[in-house]
Amino acid sequence: MSAVANMAASADSRGLFTDGVRAALHTWPVLQIALDNGFGGVYGEQKADWLVDVVQQYFHDNADLEQDEVEDFISTLMDQEFHTVVDDGSLPQVCVRLMQMFCQWQQGALQQLSHSIQLLTQNKPPRAKVAAPPTQSDSDSDGETQVMEFESTSANTKNHHPHEDEDGWTLVGKRK
Repeated sequence: MSAVANMAASADSRGLFTDGVRAALHTWPVLQIALDNGFGGVYGEQKADWLVDVVQQYFHDNADLEQDEVEDFISTLMDQEFHTVVDDGSLPQVCVRLMQMFCQWQQGALQQLSHSIQLLTQNKPPRAKVAAPPTQSDSDSDGETQVMEFESTSANTKNHHPHEDEDGWTLVGKRK
C-alpha cells in the first residue's frame, strides 16, 4: 500500500473513532438532558458537536490515558459548557466505553469498533426530560433556588432524584 493510501486509510479509521465518540456522547442521557433543556445555551447543539471533536482530539493527543483523567476532562467540559454537574454514576461508564473504542481503533480492530458503534446507536436509551415545576409568579421567588423535577420513561433512571449541593447547584443523580 502506498503512503498516500495509508494516510487515507488512517484518516478514514480516525473518522470511525470520531463516530464512536459521537455515538457514546450523543446516546448519553446526561448530555441529552442538558441539550433538551437548553443548559448549553442557544448554541447547545454546536457545543455538543464541538465536545465530540475535543474529546476525540484529547485521546489522540494524550498517550496512555487513565480513566480518571478522561472523567475529569469530560466532567470539566460538561460543567463549563453545559453548566451540568454529572452525579448520576454514568460518567465512568461513558469513559470506559470511549477508552475501549479508542483501544479498538489503536489496534486496528475497525470491524469491532464499527460493531461497538452500531450497538450503541441501536440500544439508544429513551430520552429523559427535565421540567421546571410551575411557580405562582416570578416575584414570589425570594431568591430561592428553583429545583428541577426529573421525569423519565427509562427504568434505569427512575431512582434519580434532584438535590442541592453545598454550592447551590441542583444535582440530578442516584441517592446513595
